[in-house]
Amino acid sequence: MPNSHDPKALIYAPAGRDAQVAASLIDEAGLSSLSVADLNLFASSLDDGIAVGVLTEEAVRGSDLKPVAAWVAGQPSWSDLPFIVLTQRGGGPERNPAAARLSEVLGNVTFLERPFHATSFISVARTALKGRLRQYEARARLEALGEGERRLQTALAAGRLGAWELELSSMALSVSATCKAIFGREPDDEVKHDELIASIHPDDRDLVQASLRQTIDTGRDYSIEHRTIWPDGSLHWTEVHAQLYADRYGSARKLVGVCSDTTARKAAEENLRRLNENLEERVRERTRQVDAAHQTLLEEVAQRERAEEQLRQSQKMEAIGQLTGGVAHDFNNLLMVVLGNLELLGKHVVGDAKATRLVDGALQGARRGAALTQRLLAFARQQDLQVKPVDLAELVSGMNDLLRRSVGSSVSIETILPATLPPALVDANQVELALLNLAVNARDAMPDGGTLSISLREEQVVGGAGDLGEGTYLVLAVADSGTGMDAETLKKAVDPFFSTKEVGKGTGLGLSMIHGLAVQLNGALVLTSEPGVGTTAELWLPATEQCPETAAEGETLAPEAAARLRILLVDDDALIAMSSVDMLEDLGHDVVEANSGSQALELIRSGQRFDLVITDYSMPGMTGAQFAQAVRDIHPALPIVLATGYADLPAGTDIDLPRLGKPYNQAQLAKEIIKAMAGEAPPVSRSGRNAGASGARLLKADNVGDEIGDGACVV
Repeated sequence: MPNSHDPKALIYAPAGRDAQVAASLIDEAGLSSLSVADLNLFASSLDDGIAVGVLTEEAVRGSDLKPVAAWVAGQPSWSDLPFIVLTQRGGGPERNPAAARLSEVLGNVTFLERPFHATSFISVARTALKGRLRQYEARARLEALGEGERRLQTALAAGRLGAWELELSSMALSVSATCKAIFGREPDDEVKHDELIASIHPDDRDLVQASLRQTIDTGRDYSIEHRTIWPDGSLHWTEVHAQLYADRYGSARKLVGVCSDTTARKAAEENLRRLNENLEERVRERTRQVDAAHQTLLEEVAQRERAEEQLRQSQKMEAIGQLTGGVAHDFNNLLMVVLGNLELLGKHVVGDAKATRLVDGALQGARRGAALTQRLLAFARQQDLQVKPVDLAELVSGMNDLLRRSVGSSVSIETILPATLPPALVDANQVELALLNLAVNARDAMPDGGTLSISLREEQVVGGAGDLGEGTYLVLAVADSGTGMDAETLKKAVDPFFSTKEVGKGTGLGLSMIHGLAVQLNGALVLTSEPGVGTTAELWLPATEQCPETAAEGETLAPEAAARLRILLVDDDALIAMSSVDMLEDLGHDVVEANSGSQALELIRSGQRFDLVITDYSMPGMTGAQFAQAVRDIHPALPIVLATGYADLPAGTDIDLPRLGKPYNQAQLAKEIIKAMAGEAPPVSRSGRNAGASGARLLKADNVGDEIGDGACVV
């Protein structure tokens, strides 16, 4: 960020005392200045640290403005440097045709006709400075978002943990799909606690049960490694860790934990043990046959080193995998800050087409990040996709601008989208992510440019074919004219972590996640490729006779703001608190901020009056649910809204509160305030997906969690 901490005004006014007067007024506006003697020096002095440029029209009339125009055109996406031009004839084209040329070159320009009052110049300068400072804030938010995305991708690539919960009163077991796979079960299999205990190797079963009883009796963390016999008879090693959750009376309620498959690590350890035994034997043999055994002391050492490296890598991957859930939650909070500030920033740039486009682009990227985070959190809790009828032709058309920006100018896009196709039964957001991923892969396969073809067609499958059942399917095909893949590479294309890209350019998860999405939707991913010709990826998705939701059926306009309220906002994250306070104050409310549950309770107990409380759930020392219960003990009728990034609160959180899903926008915030003040409890979506991720101006109505068939029509 060059010079962004000490922004300056750059002045080019060579005639008379113009530069001195401008510098004096700039100083009154609270900004330091730098005056230059010629236009070339003005152009070379432009950088990110300049907050506003000041020019006189007569000084640049007839001059070569190409250096200045080149700098303006080359500004980074967050930047739109404001200029103030002092003129004798105003800035309108009817009185001053030359002003049109300056407007075209400078872009963000304000014309100030002389003579003018000093306060007019100071006001214009302060407005320009305020706009520039908001640009600096946008740059900081975008940089933070990029760093968060890199952390999230690292956690995605490393996480291999299965999640599980055991209710002690009923011994009801809830496990994730990854956990099922670790015990040799399919994602759709029903798994009970007794069945998993029975699958433990007989020699390890007593130890497991004894450790479980000890954890329940003492509250100590549960940590054990044991052998598991899969339904196919194969033997595997499983490592399990858990913590005991108790209710407020101290009674044990449930165990919550994670598990991982340590078969590879155990094999490496066993291999290492055997290698050590072999090595000792070889050492003894060496005393008898030094020459003959010499070449053989080297092979064993190399094997041992490889085994040790495998063991270290396995342990490292397990440790990193434990960060996945926490990083996803932290990234969700970061997106909350970015979305909130961008939405407020958008209100201040109305009428500025370029700034509006930049803010909208940043909002779109942040919402896609929010959808990616929700997908990770939902997968960890075995949440269902939000499947409903979708017009795929409309979906692809709506992504046209995003796709063109993503593939770049060297790749041309062709689309074949018949208008008479039936809807598909899919999760629209996940299909969008899959299409974007396929388009980016195609771009990378065409480094010198080429053609990307996106098409839709209807296919009938009779009697079932491969992974597809009988029925009607829509085929979303993405074809490129790139380098293509040979048969051996094509076989491994959908394997997790397999990538042909250089280190740091890909995680190897894109095609595997698209394949997993297709299977979850009862469809398939079909890849065909030939070296030198290109690759075609076909996403087969089930068709439906149900009608897609219309805006009137599934969406409603954002609610009007509630009456002016005095609101207590509780959040331990300073950035989130700042963003939420700004949104609430922009809605016209008085806001008091607290950074912990205990601090908020002190404010309530001091006798201050509040109309509404909005509290985060995940806070150190006292959770939002615990804080809300304490508030109800003091003021039972005080409305409380609970903000959380998770779809479901941990079991045992026995409090009925309206939920505000993170990340939320200002319209959702206003809507939940009105509901809370009216005593309404919003419905909870079974999919775990945040309805606000699709836009700030339209909100999903109360049927977000409805079943697919509700309200459907027949085509």
